[in-house]
Amino acid sequence: MKRKRSYSKITRQALSILGKLIRVGRVERGMTAQELADRAGISRTTLYNIEKGAPGAEIGTVFEVAALVGVRLFEFDDRTLAMHNARLDEKLTLLPKSVRHSRQEVDDDF
Repeated sequence: MKRKRSYSKITRQALSILGKLIRVGRVERGMTAQELADRAGISRTTLYNIEKGAPGAEIGTVFEVAALVGVRLFEFDDRTLAMHNARLDEKLTLLPKSVRHSRQEVDDDF
């Protein structure tokens, strides 16, 4: 039996807000749930769960649905997003590839 994952209150609220923003965007564009689901390549049930704020949908699917109804996930235009993405790539290049906890105790008693 699969154990149900628990999410923090903040995560649940964020999912609820995003789902409502997607629904508002869909309705303001005069799209039915079936039309949006068809455009996104998902079932109407999946769209319903996204709009309800259920945590099970793939993040790429949620981002695609949000984009289709005009919900901006970041407060940047395309050019600024690309620059921000490039800066993050540079930063990640400078950081270690992985993080490991030290197994030996450090002797700092000089």
